[in-house]
Amino acid sequence: MSGYSNTTYGELAVGATVSAQRLLGQSEIEALLLVSGDVVPFHVPEGSELSPNMLSVDAVAAEAIIAGMLERRLPGPGTRIVSQQLEFLGYLRVGDQVKATVTVLEKLESPRRVIFECVVETATQRVLWGRTVVEAPERKAHFPELERPELIIRRNDVFVRLLKRCEGLAPVTCAVAHPCDPDSLLGALEAARVGLIVPVLVGPTARIQSLARSLGEDISSCRLVDTEHSHASAAAAVTLARNGEVETLMKGSLHTDEIMQAVVSSQGGLRTDRRVSHVFVMDVPAYDRILFVTDAAINIEPSLKEKADIAQNAIDLAHSLGLERPKVAILSAVEMVNPDIASTIDAAALCKMADRGQIRGAILDGPLAFDNAISEVAARTKSIESPVAGRADILLVPNIEAGNMLAKQLQYFAGADSAGIVLGARVPVILTSRADNVRMRIGSAAVAKLVVHARRATAIPPLK
Repeated sequence: MSGYSNTTYGELAVGATVSAQRLLGQSEIEALLLVSGDVVPFHVPEGSELSPNMLSVDAVAAEAIIAGMLERRLPGPGTRIVSQQLEFLGYLRVGDQVKATVTVLEKLESPRRVIFECVVETATQRVLWGRTVVEAPERKAHFPELERPELIIRRNDVFVRLLKRCEGLAPVTCAVAHPCDPDSLLGALEAARVGLIVPVLVGPTARIQSLARSLGEDISSCRLVDTEHSHASAAAAVTLARNGEVETLMKGSLHTDEIMQAVVSSQGGLRTDRRVSHVFVMDVPAYDRILFVTDAAINIEPSLKEKADIAQNAIDLAHSLGLERPKVAILSAVEMVNPDIASTIDAAALCKMADRGQIRGAILDGPLAFDNAISEVAARTKSIESPVAGRADILLVPNIEAGNMLAKQLQYFAGADSAGIVLGARVPVILTSRADNVRMRIGSAAVAKLVVHARRATAIPPLK
């Protein structure tokens, strides 16, 4: 079985140790700066010349290194750090081979408390040394190995910025429809732990409780709504939203069409006058801003009228996230209107609709090919003069095939992470995928929280 398991308090023995090594690249340096919260880019020894490849390990960054070892490797998931005493002895530079080691020194009488020796070193120096006291896990747990862990912390971390904007805002009530697998239940509970949502777990109660016990999770504080099966879970979650008992929905371990059929049902659903559409909120490492892609999940071959609604939904979302006047690129295969390519005609019509106030709150341009929508170099090369070209915030795709392929190419080729949300209904719907990692699920919950608070007209600072 692939992945990793934790080591419980009873299994830990004095002398148990684990190490991990990694070649430190520029992205890791920037990741440490991100974790540490530094506003000054680099620290250097007094009297030294400033080097862009030098970073002093401060307390917060050191805690991140050690916490990763303790919480992920030994003892592993379920570990809680109680206290730390660390000494910072040197500097890390790009190209260093960094080795981190944690070793059990002593097991205390206090329940499940363990003292670890913690060391971070390079080939030439010890950078960090100290001791950490943890509360070790009591129950066994197994977790799948994260794919591409180097992407968890990013250079342009959109999700961190969104989470920062959520600080100080009250969590929103959220009906989680059928959280009957580990990812969907853990994602909802983690979103609750970081203050994004107050989950209402809708599904077979006995099954959810059994799953929680197997994962070592305490859900006694959560409201549970008992249903027989996934279709009933979707219907019950929608009813909670319709009755005003929750402010958002989250898809659990059921098919997308199950929850969406309940949402758009003409009898008892959550329809409004606006067309329902999906938006990917994307963190693309190579792009210098938040990127919205729509619609890549719901509308198969939208008409011009439906595209206007799709555009307005994405614009309203951008406003909720702090973009006052987003730039919308209406994508096609070319940047010239061609009567033989229907999407170019739709693009031109959408731009004129924006000129006439039928689409509000954004700058629209199109048709634009993907390259000149996101690359100023490509736009200049083709002599395109536009306030949108090369600087698009929102990419409006011609149909679901183009959108789905674009979003997945950004994820798998460009290393993008994405949050998924459905708009146009009475409440936002957090639409996660089975392939989404915890970070992406947390990002989706953060987006939904900001949308709900924007609808409450809560003052939220602009996104920097």
